[in-house]
Amino acid sequence: MSKKWKERIIRLPDDHAWTSRPGCKVFVLERGKVRFDFPEDWVTKPVSDSIEFYDRQPPDDDCRLAVSCINLPPIDWSGLPLSRLLEEGEKADTRPISTRGEIQQERRADLEIAWREVRFPNPSDGREACSLICMARRRRIQALITFDFWLADRERSLRIWTTVLKSLQVDVRYDHPTSGRVIQ
Repeated sequence: MSKKWKERIIRLPDDHAWTSRPGCKVFVLERGKVRFDFPEDWVTKPVSDSIEFYDRQPPDDDCRLAVSCINLPPIDWSGLPLSRLLEEGEKADTRPISTRGEIQQERRADLEIAWREVRFPNPSDGREACSLICMARRRRIQALITFDFWLADRERSLRIWTTVLKSLQVDVRYDHPTSGRVIQ
């Protein structure tokens, strides 16, 4: 069963607590399961299993960022590192991967982040394409973020990726969508 999406613009009160990096907007999924900054002029589109962000209206886009999250069962996940999950998940990738970067890992208090870059030829024209694939987990929420772009756009794309990762929060609950105030 697919969710029905409806866009709604809500004016924020003057005393809201939302902030973002210059040139960015704040994205918040399901009241704080996932939150990050993304370029303010990008196009946002919900699809059946994720939210996608494009640098231009498709099909004229050169970059696509996608995010989804799942609720994990209440068990101890410490024995299953995200780096191993990332490697296992890549086995299902049917693209002809030409290069796999090293897995990068970061821990911020109880937030775990693991990501890597892969490269592959675009099947339609042979251009070299890149994907950055990130898994992030905090408590019982796990996020998957992917960022696809052309190798020629790598420098610009890495700046955007850095902004997404530096601003990434997982499982931080907000009292109301318009307030931006965290529930303690």
